[in-house]
Amino acid sequence: MKNHIALYQPLMPANTGNISRTCAASNAPLHLIHPLGFSTDDKMLKRAGLDYWHNVEIIEHESFEAFLDYVGQRPMYLISKFAPRIYTEADLARNEADEQFFLFGKETTGLPLEFMLEHKQDCLRIPMNDEHVRSLNLSNTVNIVLFEALRQQNWANMDQIHHYRDTEKSRLLNW
Repeated sequence: MKNHIALYQPLMPANTGNISRTCAASNAPLHLIHPLGFSTDDKMLKRAGLDYWHNVEIIEHESFEAFLDYVGQRPMYLISKFAPRIYTEADLARNEADEQFFLFGKETTGLPLEFMLEHKQDCLRIPMNDEHVRSLNLSNTVNIVLFEALRQQNWANMDQIHHYRDTEKSRLLNW
């Protein structure tokens, strides 16, 4: 199954750069929904993504409506701290579709409230104590949700064993 990560009007280039690295590591396309709070040639964006940019399928959408048209009837989960259901309660491996989307909101205001209300059944949250913290970091949130989906999918299309590029170290470990 292909897991798509979609960022609704992201503001911080470092978050998007970190998320792009996660997408490269997990074979997940990254969708950027305009307007963006930065230029895609921003130095912070490039630095956070390091040299992984060529390994990420990036799809830019000129508007939220254009993104929704692109998704069509494919499954989509909205990630919000206000969602009624915890992300681990969702069956992220059972979709009959070959693809599913995880939509994350803008760092300052999240996803549009009206849209979330229309799609309550598709909203998921990560439990947290919000007495001390307003929200989790966006790139951390993407990692938590995406890697739960991959775990439920039995790590499909993921490398199970990593080897040192240095053959001597690999030989010494030999596990």
